[in-house]
Amino acid sequence: MHPLDLSGSTALWMVMLSIGGAIIGSFVAALTIRWPEGRSVMLGRSSCDHCGHVLRARDLVPLLSWLVLSGRCRDCGGVIDRRHVTIEVAATAIGLVAGMVSPDLAGLAGAVFGWMLLALACLDLAALWLPDRLTVLLAVTGPVAGVFGLAPTLEDRLIGGVAGFLVLWSVGWAYRRLRGREGLGGGDPKLLAGIGLWLGWRLLPGVLLIGSALGLGVAIGLSAKGRAVGRDTPLPFGAFLAAAAYIMWVATTWVRLFAA
Repeated sequence: MHPLDLSGSTALWMVMLSIGGAIIGSFVAALTIRWPEGRSVMLGRSSCDHCGHVLRARDLVPLLSWLVLSGRCRDCGGVIDRRHVTIEVAATAIGLVAGMVSPDLAGLAGAVFGWMLLALACLDLAALWLPDRLTVLLAVTGPVAGVFGLAPTLEDRLIGGVAGFLVLWSVGWAYRRLRGREGLGGGDPKLLAGIGLWLGWRLLPGVLLIGSALGLGVAIGLSAKGRAVGRDTPLPFGAFLAAAAYIMWVATTWVRLFAA
């Protein structure tokens, strides 16, 4: 099937993964807001952050509820945290793109990969935090995809996991020895290991290059706005790696379809 053929099964995959993305995005948004504050994501019903009213089912429809309510609470009129709709849109886009470039099991796997990366990126942006529970989940699911015969091979994935961890762990170790302080978060090597277990070792240089370029671009943008950005300014490098990893998955999958 040609990558630009949006009819038939391709359109169906795009719709299904988009809807799935919107639903998962709603969960990721709650995770991003509640988890760093020590609040449970799984327990308790959703409520307004302003007035505390328990939200009804009609208020929890991803994207649509926000549009109908114009981004405000139905009860008190308080502004709903924009992270909800932003993350839901991002998760929907991840599913849409995955279904378009690979309308099959590989596309579903790519969407799951993207949604996990989105959760990690959002937490890193919100709290400079890459929880072990999520990086381990990312790492475990990578080889599972390989067992089902999805590219790359299981061997490439395992090498990628080891290489991804060692590369960033070595950078962090060297910086600590030279500068006498931490220069890289402890979750970054684990994240790159998880990415390597999904993409294989051959794509890791591209992920690091794109991730570093994104980080440099953000630093330049902040500096241009008058923000003081120095060598010790903390930046969410994990978020940049996550974005780079999904970009690499989309690009390589797209190329593979054109070559088929």
